[in-house]
Amino acid sequence: MFCVFDIAQYQTKDYNNRNKIKTHNGEIWLTVPVESKNHFSKKISDIRIIQNGWHAKHIKSIMFAYKKAPFFEKYFDGLSNILNKRHIFLTDLNTDILRFMLECLNMTVPIVKASDYNFVGSKSDLVLDMCVKLGAAKYIFGAQGANYADIQAFTDQGIEVYFQNYQHPVYSQLHGAYIPFMSTLDLLFNAGPSAKNILLSNNIVSLK
Repeated sequence: MFCVFDIAQYQTKDYNNRNKIKTHNGEIWLTVPVESKNHFSKKISDIRIIQNGWHAKHIKSIMFAYKKAPFFEKYFDGLSNILNKRHIFLTDLNTDILRFMLECLNMTVPIVKASDYNFVGSKSDLVLDMCVKLGAAKYIFGAQGANYADIQAFTDQGIEVYFQNYQHPVYSQLHGAYIPFMSTLDLLFNAGPSAKNILLSNNIVSLK
């Protein structure tokens, strides 16, 4: 199961509402405009999208960047349909994109949103409460999780804790020299059905 953690505080200049694609002029940001006034007091689930025609601009940018990619036609229509849905809340757009990406990667994973639950606590305790209420047997922290995870508390609840130290893979791209840390779209358009194996090739997960 994957829980979209949309109860965290919204941060500007983060990946919540933007990501990078690679063009013939290098990498560019695609940013979804949002109502971010008083964002320090808002959760991600509270953030509304500004409806100013960004959908068409993003779709055009993606088309121009990847129309010559080997697997462009396989994924473009599905992505366009999501961007054209006129979501009201950012979390709903992000969740739809996540479902689409997982489907394209042939990953069958149930998805829930934290905002639909009443998780309590902070830092490690909040993560643990989420795991308990969702019936998790294992939890994978990012590499930085080792700095704050209360491993014993998870063990006491019968939950195995893992830490991921992801090493970015290299794959064939359009537009010259390889640039890492693009949107998963870049990988899908360039690698197609091989994308899943490429993503997992350096997926280093270990017990602490």
